[in-house]
Amino acid sequence: MRLGVNTLFLIPGAVGGSETYLRETLRALAEVRPDWEIVLFTNDENEPVFASPASPVPLAARRPLGFRASWRPRRIVREQFQLPRAARAAAIDVLWSPGYTAPLRALCPQAVTIHDTQYRRYPEDLSLSHRLATDALVRGACRAASRILAVSEFTRREIEALAPAAAPKIVVTPEAASPAFARPPDPARAAAMRARLGFDGPYILCVAHTYPHKNVATLVRAFALVADAVPHRLVLVGHPRRGEPEVRRARDELARPDRVTRLAGLEADDLSALYHGAAVFAFPSLYEGFGLPVLEALSAGAPVLAARRGAVPEVGGEAVDYVDPPTPEGFADGLRRLAAETPDRRAARAARGRDRAARFTWRATAEATARAIESAAR
Repeated sequence: MRLGVNTLFLIPGAVGGSETYLRETLRALAEVRPDWEIVLFTNDENEPVFASPASPVPLAARRPLGFRASWRPRRIVREQFQLPRAARAAAIDVLWSPGYTAPLRALCPQAVTIHDTQYRRYPEDLSLSHRLATDALVRGACRAASRILAVSEFTRREIEALAPAAAPKIVVTPEAASPAFARPPDPARAAAMRARLGFDGPYILCVAHTYPHKNVATLVRAFALVADAVPHRLVLVGHPRRGEPEVRRARDELARPDRVTRLAGLEADDLSALYHGAAVFAFPSLYEGFGLPVLEALSAGAPVLAARRGAVPEVGGEAVDYVDPPTPEGFADGLRRLAAETPDRRAARAARGRDRAARFTWRATAEATARAIESAAR
């Protein structure tokens, strides 16, 4: 098998969980199918990542397409016209596009991963032009691909609602948390990290870019309801997005806005240390195709409080405490309850969370992905 991988969607540090998905699935694919030749079609932003010794597939061949993908219209045009020619020149058996969209025409079989159809459920996340282009491209990818990879049963149902005719082509390939999140951090490193980031004491953690559907402002308002009763601070990890103005308004309404710490662009080791040290991991998102931060937090043994929405109940199972409906008052009640738990109850909860997270592995993701790609080739 000579597998071509369309990485043109990947802007390192900017595309959220789909970057983790691509890196970890590629790493595991190289282990479960060592006889495959992997060819990466890269853009200017991610080419240095895949060319470095830290690449998830250091032995993969690379075909840089020589353009900056940060401007999305350019990326769309290059993906539709330049990529099929490059795949043909590289004698690709199957072209896999792990980031929602794919060439509408190619001379080899295709597989595409669709992580969610959030743009349909929460159109306010995107501009009108971005939303219309995304819809056309995702629908086109459903028609063009021989196999469609969905990262959860929830996402499978969402894709079927979008493109009913594509249902027989859909294969579910769940994600996983990196094993690194299960390893306790070095205490000295964790202390140094917290000193460097400028806070100490107990904290409530949330990991999410501030898109409107992530509902981060609701968590900030919940924190306002409990701030007088708990000593914790609220730590928000993620880049500002279209929901940022509402998050800022909610923070500015606090009696002590300085009790909210904003972080972004963390190294994996620092993020893992934050999960391990969190008194509560809160995830108020209203829509998730998978919900990878939930699994990462469970893997680290953190108590998880989440909205009962999207794929999160499928991923977290009974190891997560759910808020339904996900209102500030509902999250405030959950925060008070988890913050007051005894050490024994916290230990039992952490054990349940780690057991739940261990059910998902990137090796299993890679095996399911490989079978789908082989099926596409046939």
